[in-house]
Amino acid sequence: MDLATVSSILRLLADPTRVRLLALLEGEELTVAELAAVLHLAQPRVSTHLAKLKEAGLVRDRRAGVSAYYRANGEGDEHQHALIASLRENIDDALLREDAARLPAVLANRARAEGWADTVAGDMERHYSPGRTWETLARALLQLLGTGDVLDIASGDGITAELLAPHAHSIVCVDFSERVADAARKRLHAYSNVEVHQGDMHALDLGERRFDLVLMLHALTYTEHPAQAVAEAARLLRPGGRLLAVTLGKHDHRAAVEPFDHRNLGFTEAELRDHASTAGLQVLSCNRISRERKAPHFEVISLLAQKQKK
Repeated sequence: MDLATVSSILRLLADPTRVRLLALLEGEELTVAELAAVLHLAQPRVSTHLAKLKEAGLVRDRRAGVSAYYRANGEGDEHQHALIASLRENIDDALLREDAARLPAVLANRARAEGWADTVAGDMERHYSPGRTWETLARALLQLLGTGDVLDIASGDGITAELLAPHAHSIVCVDFSERVADAARKRLHAYSNVEVHQGDMHALDLGERRFDLVLMLHALTYTEHPAQAVAEAARLLRPGGRLLAVTLGKHDHRAAVEPFDHRNLGFTEAELRDHASTAGLQVLSCNRISRERKAPHFEVISLLAQKQKK
């Protein structure tokens, strides 16, 4: 950002009310009336401040019937979001804590008046309700699958294998870190159809074993030789077997991923397709499956490829 942009944002946030509004809208989607109730301010005053925040691109709204719901804008200039996040993380104020304490009662009033589903219609995936989590959804849908013999490369501490174990004939987990592999063994000890090995994704020592499905879920971000890793995965597929790779899309946020030991800055769809094709696989699909709402807006790409049937 240039100096003029930074100065503009700082002038905008020089008013404490706008900082309070942003703090609330980071966590919830709220109407003008709800914000006024939490802040103990008149609705016209809240509307005036929201208009300035919206003009600056810091909040956005959506219509639901006669109501307008406001929330912090997680998209846009990543440097602008980083500046605001830095300011917010260094504020510790009783007024903000009091706002947060009043918020649950306001949300409860909304739910009683409208019904929870009506209040989040069109944005339901962002909101919690008892028992409605991504984990329960995944576990429920996995009951529809039959995965045969599975190889999970860079399996981490075994969370994916734990989800798949009831629905797979067998699962072999491989991770480069012995400590991580030990954690996976502890997590998965109850499943007789799962085994865990320490190994290198570029040269897997699994004898003559072959698999119906090979998973590389964020494995490729941890290699400096992705083509070799994909070729090794393809080698271990049975004829007709499938490779599912999920990885970050190409980005330039090295500082953000260095703490996670990433060895590269993601991939383009064309690069993933090329790695699979070079390994002798038929690409069934390769596309972006998600984009994070918050800066730096990492994108995730999924590749599904199949080994030719003999």
